[in-house]
Amino acid sequence: MVIAAHNNDATVDGILLQLPLPAALDAAAAIMAIDYRKDVDGVHPINAGLLAQGRAALIPNTPAGGMALLQHYQIPLRGKRAAVVGRSAIVGRPMALLLVQADATVTVCHSRTTDLAATLRECAIVCVAAGQPGLLTAEMIRPGAVVIDFGTNVTADGALVGDVDFAPVAEVAAAITPVPGGTGPVTNAMLLRNLITITRNQHR
Repeated sequence: MVIAAHNNDATVDGILLQLPLPAALDAAAAIMAIDYRKDVDGVHPINAGLLAQGRAALIPNTPAGGMALLQHYQIPLRGKRAAVVGRSAIVGRPMALLLVQADATVTVCHSRTTDLAATLRECAIVCVAAGQPGLLTAEMIRPGAVVIDFGTNVTADGALVGDVDFAPVAEVAAAITPVPGGTGPVTNAMLLRNLITITRNQHR
């Protein structure tokens, strides 16, 4: 197996599994096959478990980038109400855990959430990774809230847009990440940070 060969190759420091995989391949099995110490995207269950326990782990790059943006711009998190829209294992859930570790009070929202707008209007921080273009509208956002849009959606005319109706929400929010050019570049930086960490650990 290709992943096993990379696990055993001392010249390979990090392994990144590009998801989603073709339907014929078992993504869960492929993730399990990765040596968690080379898991550059933090998707292996051991890294996910360490993160859930608040212990040192390789953190998924996208939510790590979201937290880096919040920290860089000195957005207060301690004691603040925050919502994460989307519960994927690679973005939504780890983002919620990272916010909890920063002492925010976090609500995880999803397709079964009753009255999403009412929940979001209570929150000072709103993070969305739902894969639905324009899902969040200005009426759903509390004035002065901070919005992190992880969404990447391609419209029928080929435009790349997020999960937020950007222009109207930008009129309401105190700060908002654009798509493209918002969380994406920081996600890449976090991937490199994970790779550097892995390389240092393996060559000590």
